[in-house]
Amino acid sequence: MCEIAQSHEQGRSIWLPRVVVVESIEFEVEGVATYSLREKDREKKLPPFAPGQFNMLYIPGCGEVAISISGSSQDGTLLRHTIRHVGRVTNAIANLQPSSELGLRGPYGTPWPLAECTEKDVVLVAGGLGLAPLRPVIDALVSERQKFHKVNLFIGARTPEMLLFAKEYEAWAGADINVQVTVDRDPQELGYHTGVVPLLIDRWQPRGPQNVVAMVCGPEVMMDYSARSLQKKGLKAGAIFLSLERNMQCAVGVCGHCQLGPDFICKNGPVLKYDRVQHYFAVRDL
Repeated sequence: MCEIAQSHEQGRSIWLPRVVVVESIEFEVEGVATYSLREKDREKKLPPFAPGQFNMLYIPGCGEVAISISGSSQDGTLLRHTIRHVGRVTNAIANLQPSSELGLRGPYGTPWPLAECTEKDVVLVAGGLGLAPLRPVIDALVSERQKFHKVNLFIGARTPEMLLFAKEYEAWAGADINVQVTVDRDPQELGYHTGVVPLLIDRWQPRGPQNVVAMVCGPEVMMDYSARSLQKKGLKAGAIFLSLERNMQCAVGVCGHCQLGPDFICKNGPVLKYDRVQHYFAVRDL
């Protein structure tokens, strides 16, 4: 247990949150906001993270919640977490204001496979809030665009008003990323493509599926159908990566709440290859 209770960060206990401060809050869509967090000591930087990892955010007297990191400032002093206010802890976070303090521990978990994408085509598939864990990947692709071949970004939401980070799509497209958007409904007839995200994949024509890496994040049913559509296009299950977020409570594989088969999502994930988890999607009510 002593080995488990120590992190790589100068022996700091993985159970001990650091005190961070809300620098700013940006409201994204209904019920969703992005919180930029910094160290209480402005001279310090928060621990570095890899795209796809998450932190545990702690509200004293309320509890902890696992939240994916949705970005950082260029100087590393701010970490961004995009949060939907749906539960006890996230609703408590919704009551925070700039300069409020909370606890943070992490980062934890496995990252997106950016190293495997060099000199390959990349497909990113995001449904709803699933775009938040993928945004650091997009930032990395944009900053080193010459390392990657064709990049496709397929985004889905229920309505145009629920499209996350919509003001950034134009800049991403300007960085030579093929951004395609679909919504379930377009009540105001704004001209959006309507339908579920896998339909965008069905229309996509890969240049060579053996040279493509796909990353998918969103509701589990959407990820499963998207992965199936990608396989129909010729991608192997081992080249498709999903981000799962199931009942993560301790973040280090001790409590067992997030166990899926032999894996603990917090420790062995949240990013996992589709061939490692695809058979669990067929188990009803799992």
